[in-house]
Amino acid sequence: MNLSILIPLLNEEESLKELYTWIIKVMDANQYTYEVIFLDDGSTDRSWQLIESFSNENPNIKGIRFMKNFGKSQALHAGFAKAQGDVIITMDADLQDSPDEIPGLYNMIIEENYDLVSGWKKKRYDSVVAKNIPSKLFNWAARKTSGVQLNDFNCGLKAYKNVVVKNVEVSGEMHRYIPVLAKNAGFGKIGEKVVIHQARKYGETKFGMERFINGFLDLITIWFLSKFGKRPMHLFGAIGSIMFFIGFISAGFIGVSKLYHMYNNMRYTLVTNNPWFYIALTTMVLGTQLFLAGFLGEIILRTKNNEERYKVATVVNL
Repeated sequence: MNLSILIPLLNEEESLKELYTWIIKVMDANQYTYEVIFLDDGSTDRSWQLIESFSNENPNIKGIRFMKNFGKSQALHAGFAKAQGDVIITMDADLQDSPDEIPGLYNMIIEENYDLVSGWKKKRYDSVVAKNIPSKLFNWAARKTSGVQLNDFNCGLKAYKNVVVKNVEVSGEMHRYIPVLAKNAGFGKIGEKVVIHQARKYGETKFGMERFINGFLDLITIWFLSKFGKRPMHLFGAIGSIMFFIGFISAGFIGVSKLYHMYNNMRYTLVTNNPWFYIALTTMVLGTQLFLAGFLGEIILRTKNNEERYKVATVVNL
């Protein structure tokens, strides 16, 4: 099978029919063998009924429906597990991503041997203040932190080799950082393609300004996980050991200083009356706690089990 097209959605009944028709037109024109998997992330409108009707008339149309809204990352995680195509395309359901871009993305994977190709909405139709400027700042920070040189991390239109999606764990709200996760998993050939960004035709965006705040927090998380996720002892153990050593040396110096003053009949005070003693003691305690945090992190990594992160209510044609 040439293509698996994954479409996460939430309450997009107005755009689904047009999107479905457009995708089928592109698939037929290029004579692809394909599957389209709609990932209904707990819609409360008629989105699922439309997906079922598409599946009834076309066996290549499939669907997964969550019992409630678990988030885009969880939807993609479920879709990646079921995708069978040589190339996996992800795109949003709001018609802002053009299906006409699919052949170009597919060719970059097949002919140029990219592991992953991310769309770049170079010309956007969003609000400059509300989205464009925060998006540029967010993408700059993501490039500097991750080392992945993409201009638009948050573009939903991406193409992947099948092997990439089978080896990337998408959790929490990490969908915007799949290129970084792919790089951390060992897939180094990551490309970018300028794609058309269309103005939203129906409804309203499901994301507000909080997505940029959450994005920066997720960026810190993924930076930490990429650096120390598999070796927390290297961070917490090192910092804890240094703090304990500094506190221990400081406490020892305070004790030796008192003994020196006593031996030379000089004026001295009780160690417990010296505020620096409590600072040294606190540093030793904190150092011990950080060391134990790293040690416990290592144990958890070796004993953790996969947790159930979502519940699937209905599956169509899978």
